[in-house]
Amino acid sequence: MTDVHSKEVRSYNMSQIKGKNTKPELLVRKYLFAKGFRYRLHNKNLPGKPDIVFSKLKTVIFVHGCFWHGHENCKYFVVPKTRTEWWLNKINRNKHLDEENLSKLKAEGWKVFIIFECDLKGAHMKDTLSKIVISLNRIHLQKNNEQT
Repeated sequence: MTDVHSKEVRSYNMSQIKGKNTKPELLVRKYLFAKGFRYRLHNKNLPGKPDIVFSKLKTVIFVHGCFWHGHENCKYFVVPKTRTEWWLNKINRNKHLDEENLSKLKAEGWKVFIIFECDLKGAHMKDTLSKIVISLNRIHLQKNNEQT
């Protein structure tokens, strides 16, 4: 099967896809900021450079694109019909790196949340964001109780 776009158009389209400050990531950040949470972004010293880092809570959030991270059973993860093997290798490598980074962070005592872009669409968005806030508040309370 051939691509519906020329090689140049496809190349340009792919070059416009960002790795940082994506719309789903900005949505999560704005929501958490409005709820009073303060955080750092893309800490290069942590495995996987998490999108959102709460150092005091020793908690990180990754906001994953469903396609790029091979979100199983998700309508937004469709294997391309052209260069299928190349894409599957790329996506599987991303998934492998995700697992490695998750293991490293947990071994260092970090709590890790992963939000997929499909969790931020439609009716799921409010529920997903509320659950994250509830979890962060629970972690904050635990930290405060440990200090007293």
